[in-house]
Amino acid sequence: MAAPSHAAPPPRAPSGLARLLPAPALLALCLAVMASACSATATTTGTPEAAADAAESGSATAGAEGTLAVSVARATEQPIARFIGVTGTLTAEEQADVAAEIAGRVVATPVERGTRVGAGAELVRIAEAEVGAQAQEADANARQIEARLGIAGGTAFQIDRVPEVASARAAAELARADFERAEMLVEKRLLSQADFDRSRTQAEATARQLDVTRNAAEQQYQALLAARARAAIAQKALADTVVRAPFSGVVEQRLVSVGDYVTRGTRVASVMRTNPLRVELTVPEQFIAEVSAGRAVTLTVDAYRGETFTGIVRYVSPALKTDTRSLVVEAVVENPGDRLKPGFFATARIEQASPDRALLVPAAAVRVVAGSPRVYVVSGDRVEERIVTTGQTVGEAIEIATGLMAGEAVATTSVAQLVDGARVSIQQD
Repeated sequence: MAAPSHAAPPPRAPSGLARLLPAPALLALCLAVMASACSATATTTGTPEAAADAAESGSATAGAEGTLAVSVARATEQPIARFIGVTGTLTAEEQADVAAEIAGRVVATPVERGTRVGAGAELVRIAEAEVGAQAQEADANARQIEARLGIAGGTAFQIDRVPEVASARAAAELARADFERAEMLVEKRLLSQADFDRSRTQAEATARQLDVTRNAAEQQYQALLAARARAAIAQKALADTVVRAPFSGVVEQRLVSVGDYVTRGTRVASVMRTNPLRVELTVPEQFIAEVSAGRAVTLTVDAYRGETFTGIVRYVSPALKTDTRSLVVEAVVENPGDRLKPGFFATARIEQASPDRALLVPAAAVRVVAGSPRVYVVSGDRVEERIVTTGQTVGEAIEIATGLMAGEAVATTSVAQLVDGARVSIQQD
């Protein structure tokens, strides 16, 4: 019996590409395809910066080839205010350590730290029993002398209206009249010499008594003035039992409590006025000519970033600080709501006395690329990219220090899509 035969399968027919290309050519083709795939992969997995550059390049090409509608504005020279940058520290407009004027025991403390008070508000009360009695005694003494001198209802002192003086004057006038009659009678020998002498002596005595009485009344009036002074001192001592705020402000500290014994001069509270505030600024010597009282000041503080506060220069020192060659300037800053606090460090700008002329364009016309500001000057239907140096911002405009001339037109819209040489059309606003 014959063994079965295992015939090999017939060979597969080569593909169409294999039939058309010889083996070396086919190998070269495969290598080329692989290289192309690697190149594509490397391109798609490149860095974001490369992708951004490619996108910007494509956008720039589109901007250069298309036409963009833009608004334009001309660079103009205008006077602007220049500012001096300085720093300083905010302080209270007024600050006072309030002390007791009399000795005594504290019986009331109606305020606490942080209490807002008006001028004359009660801060501390001291026992008044003793000084009250002294005030009553001094007032009674003064009134007693007033009654003796015939002064009532606050009338002015007139010495001839003092009762003792009026009585002495009447007696002196009567004695004088009797003496004059005695002179007439003695001349006619109708009166004895002895009676005449008695009449003359009486007239002289009453005249002297009038002088004495007037002097006594004058002394009593001086005593009245002294008594009134003592009464006023006693009344002041009575009033001083209430320690009051010297001005409107905020209680910074209360230093005594009920039951404490204080003496004259003991500090009982501290009060400060925080609206307005003062800021002391130091101006370099080269800017002294540009600073004067009444100039505007704007300042910023770290506590309120992005906010500005305004003030006015109130005081300019008459002399320089010799060690720093600088000038001390004090400004007043309104502080409604007490948002600003004494002790804040402030960065300030003082408006210079004389304005300067500057070339201005709308701030929207300036584009910053990689930290470099530039504008796009429109000439006909094309734009020219200019690198510029910017200066001070004035409202919605910005100063161009270099790179642009007055009268040149710059694009103010679609600035981010513009490139040097881009075609544009000017749209009317």
